[in-house]
Amino acid sequence: MTVNSTVELAGGIVVAIGSPSDDAIFTLTESDSEDRRAVTVASVSDTIDDLRDRCQKWPHASAVCADVLRAVDPAAPAYGGVITESLAYSTLQSGPEFARWLAERGPAQVPVLPNPVQAERGGDTLHVRLNRPTRHNAFSTDARAALLEALEVARLDPSITDVVLSGNGPSFCSGGDLAEFGSFADPASAHLARTRHSPALVLDELTGRIGSRCRAEVHGQVLGSGLEMAAFCGHVISSGDAVFGLPELSLGLIPGAGGTVSITRRVGRWRTAYLVLSGRTIGAVTAMRWGLVDEISGVAN
Repeated sequence: MTVNSTVELAGGIVVAIGSPSDDAIFTLTESDSEDRRAVTVASVSDTIDDLRDRCQKWPHASAVCADVLRAVDPAAPAYGGVITESLAYSTLQSGPEFARWLAERGPAQVPVLPNPVQAERGGDTLHVRLNRPTRHNAFSTDARAALLEALEVARLDPSITDVVLSGNGPSFCSGGDLAEFGSFADPASAHLARTRHSPALVLDELTGRIGSRCRAEVHGQVLGSGLEMAAFCGHVISSGDAVFGLPELSLGLIPGAGGTVSITRRVGRWRTAYLVLSGRTIGAVTAMRWGLVDEISGVAN
């Protein structure tokens, strides 16, 4: 693979190789790079092959991902970006790639688990814990409602000066509960549910008010919507064994919990695009180097 070249993939996705480029969706390199437009990989050739296969399988979702990331201004208020993302997400929910995934998955039923979110106030601190440990805290409609209810306490009560978001069990959050996908009657209703009842937007508001005192403590799987919401917090503390990723493309979708805003703010649209299009995960050390997390527990800054 030559240096300082470009490769065009399905969906009109252009990947640069070598020197970082503003025009490409991101740049691949085998050399260390601090440039947010670039992603260092073990093998550029192998990565291009993987990306080519994924973009050919999900060309609509790949193209929409690129469109949304270019359209969203991470420096602007989060609301507009979340709306743009959600409308694009709903478009893909009506498309053939998501329909194919649903057909391949087959019928599914979400297990009803009691108390999907636990909240406890201690002094001026509100501790909020995702509590579906047997599902790696996979995010469901009832969990979203419970999380929103818990966060509303902090949003409406200025005497709460610290908010800590964490998860019980082996993982912080493995993303949306796949058994629930496709259960909304129509994409328009799903859009309204995502945007009118958004824990991510409340986390963004809390971070705007209390900054790094709105913090996420993450471990295990930190994927999809879990990563997207945590990234809205003013400070993210990770365990050393945490893994981070955005697996939505394999469903024919893009991030739908505000990640095109929250993650782009932290790592730039190029590395966000890489996480979506490649489907690969990164570890805590890379996440900290990129700025996706602010601290690794037990590791001095």
